[in-house]
Amino acid sequence: MARPLRIEFPGAWYHVMNRGAGRKAIFSNDDDRIKFLKVIDAVVDTYHLEIHAYCLMDTHYHLLVRTPRGNLARAMRHLNGVYTQHFNRSRRLDGPLFRGRYKAIII
Repeated sequence: MARPLRIEFPGAWYHVMNRGAGRKAIFSNDDDRIKFLKVIDAVVDTYHLEIHAYCLMDTHYHLLVRTPRGNLARAMRHLNGVYTQHFNRSRRLDGPLFRGRYKAIII
C-alpha cells in the first residue's frame, strides 16, 4: 500500500518531527546541535522556509515551520539528508540516522 501524499501548499504551518532510528541519539553533543542548526539555516536560505520554533532533544527534534512556497518535502529531504551525511561522516558510520519519514502535522 502506498504512503498517503503529504498536504503541501503555500503559507502552510507544520509541526515537523523526526526520531533517531532505533530510538538512538541523533545529537550526541552541542557540536551536533550547532551543525543541525547550520543546516537549518542553509535550508531556510535555499527553500525560503520560516522556522518559528525548534526543540532539539537527544533522540529527536521538533520544528514549527511555515512554508511560503509550499515546498516542505524538498526542504526536509535536504535537511535530513545533509545532517545524516555529517553525522555519519564524523563517526565513520553509514546507513540511516532517522527512523523513517519525518512527521509533519498541519497546524
